[in-house]
Amino acid sequence: MPARADITYFGAGPAALPTDVLEAAAQALIDYKDTGLGIAEHSHRSALAETIINEAKADLASYLDIPAGDYETVVMQGGGTGEFSASVYNLVGAWVARQHAAIVKELGGEGAADEAAVVAALRARVETGLKLDYLVTGSWSLKAYQEAVRLLGPEYVNLAADSRTINDGQFGKIPDPSTWKLSKDAAMVYYCDNETVDGVEFPEFPAVLAPGADGTGPLVVADMSSNILSRRIPVANYALLFFGAQKNLGSTGVAVAIIRKTLLPPAISQPSPALMRKLGLPIPPIVLQYEIIAKNNSLYNTLSIFDVYIAGLVLKKLLQTYPDKVDGQQAVADKKAKLIYAALDAHPDVYRVVPDKTARSRMNICFRVTKNGNVDEAEKAFLKEATSQNLIGLKGHRSVGGIRASNYNSIPVAGAEKLARFIEAFAKA
Repeated sequence: MPARADITYFGAGPAALPTDVLEAAAQALIDYKDTGLGIAEHSHRSALAETIINEAKADLASYLDIPAGDYETVVMQGGGTGEFSASVYNLVGAWVARQHAAIVKELGGEGAADEAAVVAALRARVETGLKLDYLVTGSWSLKAYQEAVRLLGPEYVNLAADSRTINDGQFGKIPDPSTWKLSKDAAMVYYCDNETVDGVEFPEFPAVLAPGADGTGPLVVADMSSNILSRRIPVANYALLFFGAQKNLGSTGVAVAIIRKTLLPPAISQPSPALMRKLGLPIPPIVLQYEIIAKNNSLYNTLSIFDVYIAGLVLKKLLQTYPDKVDGQQAVADKKAKLIYAALDAHPDVYRVVPDKTARSRMNICFRVTKNGNVDEAEKAFLKEATSQNLIGLKGHRSVGGIRASNYNSIPVAGAEKLARFIEAFAKA
């Protein structure tokens, strides 16, 4: 049996974790800081737990250069899929709250406006003006779009872009922003920054969504589950960022949301359940309501502090490794991706990279293998031989097949080099 040090694991998630992080976490699971209890046994209401959360939040803010005082970070359960729902509930609620305040002002202000008239005007505004925009560029953004339609109904959800329309019904490209059909005053504009299944990544923040000189602009929501911590991002351009932990941050079980404070009290409060019922709009479960989770410092219900602790260890390791923080990790991630893509591109008769060059992911390198005109047998042989060399987890997602090398932060440069050499050797065999 191979030892842990012999294996390079390219699985798409849960991803590999640094061995020294796991060793520290294993010790903490038995006895945390000489308390006689393991970290998973301490109360989530304890001072120890709160310190773990606060340190992880502070280190995340430092690593990503989150603008001080402008954003709230919360740790939640439900993963990225849970955030598909949470983003809808909370951003729709914020839109309703803004419209409600505007209508009250138009009708004479607090105390003067008739409540029935306010509700009637608000209902009319919901019916004519409420829109959520989705840019669908892969399997995960499609799932997010479908969840929004399920929760709200198709009349409120705008498919602003669908990459399948420009790629023969398949994912693999990002439509030109000039073709996006963006709504006026959308409650949010959602996209997935890196599509884990399809190997598509936005090369940069879409300029068409950037705030104007006055600071106003679309309320942009991004799922960064599989490329967070791997490159610098303009945090100030987003209303909301969310990501599951199990790719680059830690172990499975927790998700993180970075929320602009203008979407939270005291700047704005979610509408009452009674008002949302009158408008025919869904009411969020409490555990998906950002203002409740933020008010309780992520401890409204029992959170897995052990998983937060692992994420905190990963962040501390990143900060110690890279004095220039995320920029240092980005340079490494880019180097690894270039090594692997160069090996694939050198043998176009054997390998076909799935996404277009303009949208290739640095995190999830998806490709097909062909030898003697046979794809299935070639890919089986590729996976079998790769496994024999301890290159593990390369099978593509079950929905699309093929090969997928996930180039997460835990993959060392030596691991990427080993895979590139194997790609070369297999092509020449």
